[in-house]
Amino acid sequence: MGIPSADWLVRPIGPVDEAEVSAVLAERFGVTGTVHDLGSQQDRNYRVRTETGDYVLKIANPASDPAALRAQCAAVERLADASGLRLPRAHAGVDGEVVQRLSAGGVELVCRLLDYVPGEPIMDSRYLAPPVVARLGELAGRVVAGLADFAGVEQERPQLWDLRNALTVVETLAPHLPDQERAARVLRASRAAHTLLEPFVDRLPVQVIHGDVTDNNVVCEPAADGRRMPVGVIDFGDLGLGWTVAELAVTCASVLHHHGAGPASVLPAVHAFHAVRPLANEEVDALWPLVVLRTSVMVVSGQYDTLLDPGNGYASVALDREWAMFEAAVSVPAEVMTAQLRHALGRPSAQLLPVAEHTLLPGLPDDVASLDLSVSSEELHTGRWLAPDAETVLARATLTAGHTAVRTRHGEFRLTRTTVDDSVPAATCALGVELHLTGPAEIRAPWAGTVTRHGDTGVTLHTGGLDLLLDGVDAEVQPGPVVSGRRLGTVAAREGVRVLGIQLFRSCATGDRPPRFAPPELAAGWLEVCPDPTRLFLAPDAPDASSSAPYDAPLSARDAQQAITEAELLERREHSFATVQEHYFETPPQIERGWRHHLVDTRGRGYLDMLNNVTILGHGHPGLGEAVHRQWRRLNTNSRFHYASVVELSERITGLLPAELDTVFLVNSGSEAVDLALRLAWAATGRQDVVAVEEAYHGWTYASDAVSTSIADNPNALASRPPWVHTVAAPNSYRGRHRGPQARRYAPEAAARIRELADQGRPLAAFVCEPYYGNAGGMALPDGYLRQVYEATRDVGGLCVADEVQVGYGRLGSHFWGFEQQGVVPDIVTVAKAMGNGHPLGAVITRRDIADAYRTQGYFFSSAGGSPVSSVVGLTVLDALRDEDLQTNAREIGAHLKGRLLELAERHALIGAVHGSGLYLGVEFVRDRESLEPATEETAAICDRLRELGVIVQPTSDRQCVLKIKPPLCLTRRSADVFADALDDVLTHGW
Repeated sequence: MGIPSADWLVRPIGPVDEAEVSAVLAERFGVTGTVHDLGSQQDRNYRVRTETGDYVLKIANPASDPAALRAQCAAVERLADASGLRLPRAHAGVDGEVVQRLSAGGVELVCRLLDYVPGEPIMDSRYLAPPVVARLGELAGRVVAGLADFAGVEQERPQLWDLRNALTVVETLAPHLPDQERAARVLRASRAAHTLLEPFVDRLPVQVIHGDVTDNNVVCEPAADGRRMPVGVIDFGDLGLGWTVAELAVTCASVLHHHGAGPASVLPAVHAFHAVRPLANEEVDALWPLVVLRTSVMVVSGQYDTLLDPGNGYASVALDREWAMFEAAVSVPAEVMTAQLRHALGRPSAQLLPVAEHTLLPGLPDDVASLDLSVSSEELHTGRWLAPDAETVLARATLTAGHTAVRTRHGEFRLTRTTVDDSVPAATCALGVELHLTGPAEIRAPWAGTVTRHGDTGVTLHTGGLDLLLDGVDAEVQPGPVVSGRRLGTVAAREGVRVLGIQLFRSCATGDRPPRFAPPELAAGWLEVCPDPTRLFLAPDAPDASSSAPYDAPLSARDAQQAITEAELLERREHSFATVQEHYFETPPQIERGWRHHLVDTRGRGYLDMLNNVTILGHGHPGLGEAVHRQWRRLNTNSRFHYASVVELSERITGLLPAELDTVFLVNSGSEAVDLALRLAWAATGRQDVVAVEEAYHGWTYASDAVSTSIADNPNALASRPPWVHTVAAPNSYRGRHRGPQARRYAPEAAARIRELADQGRPLAAFVCEPYYGNAGGMALPDGYLRQVYEATRDVGGLCVADEVQVGYGRLGSHFWGFEQQGVVPDIVTVAKAMGNGHPLGAVITRRDIADAYRTQGYFFSSAGGSPVSSVVGLTVLDALRDEDLQTNAREIGAHLKGRLLELAERHALIGAVHGSGLYLGVEFVRDRESLEPATEETAAICDRLRELGVIVQPTSDRQCVLKIKPPLCLTRRSADVFADALDDVLTHGW
């Protein structure tokens, strides 16, 4: 095979003997030390370790111009003074020159001694989080800003990595590469990208750029959350004149090979670069074609290097990485990515459609009904949207109801396209419309053009750069030119159904057809390339026509409005909703739909809900919804009125508890339940002192907050307790004062403290504790703990309160109530959350004598506690728990999930422990399994990454280093595996 020849093609330098390297170091630079080959694609880099510091000796390729090397050193000095970055500053040799000559293997070479810049690269394929990608873009921006007026480079010959030469490089090398199938793909993509770039080449600013601010040429420091954040830039070997925006294109390309990356992954880098060095419109338009060209050059040059130097392991290893970048870069048409970039920077295009001279469907009636397939659809309730034929079923039902035509909506994020248990967001944004008809309808060309056929029933009308794609046509027209108004055919009937698919598409340079649906993260770009065809067949004043973007509006109007709505809603929340009522995630998805153990945001992204311990039955439970609907239409009042449901609920609850717990109070929340429980204890004992367990949360009312000791919820929790609250150590057997077998000491110490208080004249009114330690992450109390502490409490005349707000109602799987696991019977039980499946409902259950003692405080009343609606909710939840056998499901699926998590702990050192039982679990992350240093920041970052993978989970514990795993009890084995797999993915590939 012949080797191409061009003055910008550089033959890789071979290895230089380390003895020769050491001799050069001593002779030319006066440095002695150990030498280690770092590898390089074309030069040779050697790390030099000395007693006074570390350096890098760079031996340049024979084609390197010494003047260019001096310019690189000067550029580094310029940036070192202005950018604040870590940089490889050059050291002069013994003769005062930074560039030194040497002879190796009979070849005259030049070299430089540079500072070794400490830190790690991020070239491996691990996941790059948005903040890391943003930092890459920021560094690229700071470099070009710092070099904006640098004039120390004279470029006499074309450079391989100068993207102004990209097409020439690809066309020269591609025909000579071993893999000609790949070479042909790269060649086609490069030519298409160059076509898009040509209108801007004379308008793009040119300056000296680094040319290689990539994941391989930045050094990083680990941030608090374990992410490697770029802090410096190395390897100025590609410094030269080039388009300024090419610096950003190179950076963006380097992101694309990382785990889970796609075209949208580069957006944080673009935003960050733009914030430092604003991009002109033509630079935005040129950016993605340049990314395609950069990846194309990398593929062909990488194969060329291995062809010339088969033993170059550095170049060989890079081949798969370079191909992954190219594949990602061309996975979306460049026109789509350009539109997406414009949208992201607030610059959507305002391209207009040609004026339609004839209506597409002249016989269509004016009253075309519009299907609502969005996340807020009222028709797609009770999980109907998961059926594969949901759209067809709804369309037929609408036609059966009396309409002759039904249409879908362009730009709608369809709930019917949402997937669950999938780490990749589904393509949910409709890029066209479908028209469902009861009878025949003729189709005419809205404007002149050229007709082609695709498939059996597909017709495309080409008009300039715009295509009208029709699917479901009994075509009558032959391929070729047609005039405006020409009859194309009729809507085809298939099995009694007439459905016409209509899509507009601004033709792309690659010639590819558009998909029917776009993923949410690229919806804005695709909508600009695929404008709304609705007005081709629907009159502007027709009913519901306003649901489509204006015909002459910017093509991304619908998506832009959606994005504005989400952003504005969050801003309105911050202005009107007290900010201490925090929201999950810094940029939260807008969740508007739930079904069983899944949530769906407004863009149709499905999430696995591993967090919602409130909705114990799952979201959207049909039986519960119907029961509430029936009761609300019938009656809702307060429990002073006499009706059956409040009696039935009270009897059902007491029937689930030991016989002595026979009296029920109904309230609205867990906070109220704990508050009332304490007031009952005060009334029954005539005392006020209470002992609570540290690191626990019980509520926000005065009394429940007083006994809440978690510093995660209140940093001043321990210091701000009223004098009547006393605490005992958290019985945490994993990281508490006593661990492992020594955890048995917690109970006698707590009992001793209770007796000590009594001896001091402060006997308890109550001891309050979760019978399964929730705030710590779902951790069992030491065996016998409650038995010993309850005995001590009762010995001094106090009452024992079991806070079952989180753990009760079968969540443990093995027991319906948490206290059963300890083999005790409390005096007072509080329950909420699960009791109403999200409806505000709670209860306090106690003995009759304790309940009657409240008379000394007056009377008790709750306006909504025990109302007819609330009582029906409570009864329906209990029925569903029984009929759907959810406690058994919690036991079986919980055991399977815990087994999966324990297996992950064997492979991932970050997992210190897996706590819990049933579907009341916690995964505790530690930086060191000996010291148990909590991995707090890592846990937050892991939760963010899991959300990106479609799993909703949050941290818990005072150290915020435990994943709180308390999903609805309807969780399936498949979903449990999805969660475990997602967590494995994050711990393996990074967060």
